[in-house]
Amino acid sequence: MTKFHKGDDVSWKTSQGETSGTVERTTTRPLKIKNNNIEASKENPKVVVKSAKTGAEAAHKPDALKKN
Repeated sequence: MTKFHKGDDVSWKTSQGETSGTVERTTTRPLKIKNNNIEASKENPKVVVKSAKTGAEAAHKPDALKKN
């Protein structure tokens, strides 16, 4: 599994195509982004990213992200 660090430039696929942004943090604890409950654990970490286009935060599985 790829390790991501705060500030890493990454991209991911969306229903509208590929988008990019920066890593804010990696979490192993559940959290809430907007109205979405994000389930995260040591066995299932999530990477919180900030979209370069919209500035919105989202959480993704590390496998869904690609370092640019």
